[in-house]
Amino acid sequence: MTSLPTSPRLDLSQLFPFPLDEFQHQAIAALEAGRSVVVCAPTGSGKTLIGEYAIHRALAGKRRVFYTTPLKALSNQKLRDFREIFGFDSVGLLTGDISINRDAPILVMTTEIFRNMLYGTPIGEVGTSLTGVEAVVLDECHYMNDRQRGTVWEESIIYCPHEIQLVALSATVDNSDQLTDWIHQVHGPTELIYSDFRPVPLKFHYCTPKGLFPLLDDSQKKMNPRLRPKGGRGAKGNGDRRGPRQESPSLAAVLSHLQQRDMLPAIYFIFSRRGCDQAVATVGDFSLVNEVEAAALKQQIDEFLERNPEAARAGQVEPLYQGIAAHHAGLLPAWKGLVEELFQQGLIKVVFATETLAAGINMPARTTVISSLSKRTDRGHRLLNASEFLQMAGRAGRRGMDVQGHVVTVQTPFEGAREAAYLATVGPDPLVSQFTPSYGMVLNLLQTHTLDEAKELVERSFGQYLATLYLRPQQEAIDRLEAEQSQLQAQLASVDWEQLAQYEKLQERLKEERRLFKTLQHQAEEVRAHDMAMAVSFAVAGTVLSLKGHHSSMTAPLSAVLVTKVAGSGQFPYLVCLGKDNRWYVTTVADVVDLRGELPRIAAVDTLHLPPEMPLKPGQSRKGNEQTAAIAQFLPEASPLADVAPEVYTQLQRLQAVEAQINAHPVHQWGNRATILKRQKRITAIQSELEDRYTKLDRQSHHYWEAFLDLIDILQSFGCLADLTPTPLGQSVAAIRGDNELWLGLALTSGELDLLEPHHLAAACAALVTEVSRPDSWTRHDLPPAVEAALGGLRSIRHRLFQRQRRLQVVLPAWLEYEFVGLVEQWALGMEWPELCANTSLDEGDIVRILRRTLDFLSQIPHVPHLSTELKRNAARAIQLIDRFPVSGVIE
Repeated sequence: MTSLPTSPRLDLSQLFPFPLDEFQHQAIAALEAGRSVVVCAPTGSGKTLIGEYAIHRALAGKRRVFYTTPLKALSNQKLRDFREIFGFDSVGLLTGDISINRDAPILVMTTEIFRNMLYGTPIGEVGTSLTGVEAVVLDECHYMNDRQRGTVWEESIIYCPHEIQLVALSATVDNSDQLTDWIHQVHGPTELIYSDFRPVPLKFHYCTPKGLFPLLDDSQKKMNPRLRPKGGRGAKGNGDRRGPRQESPSLAAVLSHLQQRDMLPAIYFIFSRRGCDQAVATVGDFSLVNEVEAAALKQQIDEFLERNPEAARAGQVEPLYQGIAAHHAGLLPAWKGLVEELFQQGLIKVVFATETLAAGINMPARTTVISSLSKRTDRGHRLLNASEFLQMAGRAGRRGMDVQGHVVTVQTPFEGAREAAYLATVGPDPLVSQFTPSYGMVLNLLQTHTLDEAKELVERSFGQYLATLYLRPQQEAIDRLEAEQSQLQAQLASVDWEQLAQYEKLQERLKEERRLFKTLQHQAEEVRAHDMAMAVSFAVAGTVLSLKGHHSSMTAPLSAVLVTKVAGSGQFPYLVCLGKDNRWYVTTVADVVDLRGELPRIAAVDTLHLPPEMPLKPGQSRKGNEQTAAIAQFLPEASPLADVAPEVYTQLQRLQAVEAQINAHPVHQWGNRATILKRQKRITAIQSELEDRYTKLDRQSHHYWEAFLDLIDILQSFGCLADLTPTPLGQSVAAIRGDNELWLGLALTSGELDLLEPHHLAAACAALVTEVSRPDSWTRHDLPPAVEAALGGLRSIRHRLFQRQRRLQVVLPAWLEYEFVGLVEQWALGMEWPELCANTSLDEGDIVRILRRTLDFLSQIPHVPHLSTELKRNAARAIQLIDRFPVSGVIE
């Protein structure tokens, strides 16, 4: 770690009238040394001070600082905070629809605006530039994990000029070293400043119907043994479903514990809007404030309602007077702003909030209560991950106000103390990449870069960096195989491969000749057995024959004479024979390999008597006597090839000829022939494995670039690119921000929207940017026929786009949602807010979100090149129609 400089440019004691923590000193030293920094520290530990120092330093040098945040709400909050610290005129704001004092030395903006500026194309023309910018603060940098916003963060870091210092402020993540190393590689010298120290330590609790207990043991690393169910039963968390069902403590009981133990104010996390509202209704009669606080609340709430009477939330005003509130996306932004302000003043004692409150808004509390350790997602019900849990837990403990912060986990029928203790001790998740090329990225990069330059930029992403680390074992395996292959090839360099190939061909031919020999042998045996069976069935006593088979022990054919036949177990009789070796044999016709029909019958056998002790079963054999010996000696010798068919004999000769060629071949004399062949086979196997690994590595290591090329293919098919140069249509698409810039651009340039009246244009634009709503949503506002006709004209374009995307497996939405078009039209026509809300099932916050997304899209239209003048004029008028309270986001 870099040591502190002896004479910092600024007097820290003048800037910060309190002692700094060690990690803050280290970060300041790194900035003074000209390095960028990644500051990873727990929520509430003082990371923002590093950003403030960078601002002080820039102002002292007459330079500028850009302060980027992931959320408009956070940008608005930073604007207010920095105005208080640095002066009203020193701070400006840039978001998608707001521009305030954009030439100020301190410019707060969403990260997306900063990224657009870096493109150097019309989409980034926001009335200011990077001239004079000394540092860019990337607040809440862990938002790189966010599926929707992550790409913007990575692009911002990749494109940012190297001479600008980056100050990345992040919650603790498991792989902060990888993040730092990546920024070091793509941007410049970067130092990791890591601290897991919390200035306000956290104490974890577990609440059950029996009371509030410490969650962890004295070591703070394991579950409190008192919370372990007796006998291992009684909790689903222990995997035993036969025990009694776990009960949750009542809301009133939890609040009572917090109040008695002086653990208020608290943020009480509940993972549904309805749950938050129901909680307010359940405890709305409680009073958690004293007389002085109640008076202050009444004054501020009454003043707010006097200014904004339509902003009152049904069922929430009276509880707010008692210090109780809800905070979720279904509320009006203005109402949420009031709740945030009152909570920060300490006047609200409990806020029932969804987890979005933990995502960056500065609302620290003494206590956070996490009502459930699992939540519903698009992919089903799942346990919270460590980062989600720590983000919520980290809101507990106010620096300078609390000695200790408290995190209360609540028992439910579905999770027990084991899950709570796991999440409290497991540590943070790693940061992953959400980098995904978009149509806007492709078109903006190709306006200012060659294809090779664009590829170099895309392959500098954090996703590519992590993929390279992930693929490192694959590359190491390839390196090992290539080294082994080179070694084997060197060992075989002196081998005469032509001779070896000839020898191998002979070996293959020998195999084939042997296979053919066995086949002919088998076929001849079948023919012989059939013919011999027929012949033997007609043979008479005294006939000379040759024996060799399973029921005789001889290895070579034995000459014998047939003495008699006895009944067998099957179609053919058993044969009783006298062999030339003066032994009796009981055999079957299958044991006869030759029938000597050319020899005269031996009549002497007619007087022979069979050995009485010999069973007449195949395989039986007895020694003969003097009488049989006299006959046996006159039997001729058996022919040595009596059992070989002519074609078998011929094939045997061929086989022997090939064996002779092999034995005479020079390679046959090589003493290490087996080793050479083994090495040659290994080289072949290595080559095959290398080809497979090369293919997989290439596919995995160029995943992002392949996605980029797929988007080029689609853009070319729609006429947005002429070869690799953006056409006028492509320039229009490049100037648009959205989930699918191509779809929005095709809609705007189709001509279908050109003649719509301003209120109809607003309604049509809402259909293009509104996501699929919940299935139980409804509205009584009718769909205007003019809008329906215009949107109907876009269907064929949308169908063709989906076909192209599906063919290349590109997953980008193209919204065309009719459901709330009528609602937007009525608002544009001047309908009052209460009436608008009364005719839909949507929460007020959802209505504002739809209208703000529509407003954001409309505000882009006047700046998109090559659109009709009429469309731009109507868009400007539509903006005026819908940009009024509570939709307007004007900052005072």
